[in-house]
Amino acid sequence: MNREKGDVDFSELEKVLPPIVFRNWKGWRDVLPIAPRTCANEDSLGRGPKEKIMCGNVCGYPRAALIEWLQERSRVIR
Repeated sequence: MNREKGDVDFSELEKVLPPIVFRNWKGWRDVLPIAPRTCANEDSLGRGPKEKIMCGNVCGYPRAALIEWLQERSRVIR
């Protein structure tokens, strides 16, 4: 975490996530701080991750796009 800017460090999260994080991934709730349904709702409102991948009926996000979106939604409370 960069204390000067107040950024949250997601480097450990990047090591754990697969290259494409699908919303039905079994490890989602164990690793990510947000529910997959919340991500789907934000996505439908146009406020979700910038990139999305559809594989059949399952939606997924590239790891970098998902982490970038989480960083935008996160803040440090002092």
